[in-house]
Amino acid sequence: MSLRYLIDENVDPLSRRQLLKKNLEIRVYSVGDPGCPPKSTLDPDILVWCEENRCLLVTHNRTSMPAHLAAHLTQGRHVPGILILSERMSIGETIEEVLLIAEEGLPGAYEDCITYLPVT
Repeated sequence: MSLRYLIDENVDPLSRRQLLKKNLEIRVYSVGDPGCPPKSTLDPDILVWCEENRCLLVTHNRTSMPAHLAAHLTQGRHVPGILILSERMSIGETIEEVLLIAEEGLPGAYEDCITYLPVT
């Protein structure tokens, strides 16, 4: 399992704990953790961190993230991917969706794009 995730500070922290509980091999970090972007880091800087650390970003930010990703890509940069969660998803649904993506083992499938969850 080569995918890594960075959980945005606005995603319920229980999501990270439940992901790790369900799969100990998964690598999940949260904004605010040591070595990760601190809380209140601007989205463009989070994308740079995700690029440098090869992490998919898990966020609720549907409003500005598409524009931030477009600007990031225009600068010749890349990201492993962005997973945007629906506000209507339960923590359980979030865990199942993220685990499914991790278990697919297709790291390049999400590169430089946004995937809206749940995938229908």
